[in-house]
Amino acid sequence: MNRCYTDNWYVLYVKSRHERKVESLLRENQIETFLPFVKQVRKWSDRKKTIEVPLFPSYIFIKLLNKREFERVRSIDGVCDYIHFGREYAKVTDDEISKIRLFLSINELSDIETSSERPKVGKKYTITHGPLCGVECEVSMVNNKDRIVVRIDSIRQNISATIPANYLSEPAMAYG
Repeated sequence: MNRCYTDNWYVLYVKSRHERKVESLLRENQIETFLPFVKQVRKWSDRKKTIEVPLFPSYIFIKLLNKREFERVRSIDGVCDYIHFGREYAKVTDDEISKIRLFLSINELSDIETSSERPKVGKKYTITHGPLCGVECEVSMVNNKDRIVVRIDSIRQNISATIPANYLSEPAMAYG
C-alpha cells in the first residue's frame, strides 16, 4: 500500500458511535483531527430534540506527520483501521477538507446527508451566491426539492443538501 504520510489527511474507520471518544484520544496523542458534525432532529413519541451526529458515521479524518504516527494510531482504543480502496489508503487533500468545512458553515443549507452512491446523471450547475460561490455541483430531485450533490472522490462519498434554486446557474459552455 502507498506509504506517503505527509501533506494528506487519512480516513480512519472507528467503532460505531465511538467517533467523539476516538477523536479525544487522538488529540491527547497530538494527532490533528477533523470530525465534521451535522444537526439532525430526532423524534420520540413525546418530544423532538436536535442533536449533532457525524457527517460521515464511523469516519475520522487525521493528518499525520510520519510513519510512527501512522502505526501508533492503529493502537488507539476504538480505531478499527484506515479506510483503503484496494491497495491504496484513502487520502483526502486539504482542499477537500476545506470544501467540507465550507459546506457545513453555511446556514442556508438544510437536510444535509451523505451517501456513497454515485449521483445519477443530471444537470450540472455552478453555485453563484453565498460562500459556495463557484463550486460546481450536480442537482437531483429528491421529494420535489432541489438538492446539490458535491462529490468527495478520495473517500467515494457525496454530500447533498437543499439549497435555494436562485443560487444556481448553468455553467458556461466551452466553445472550440
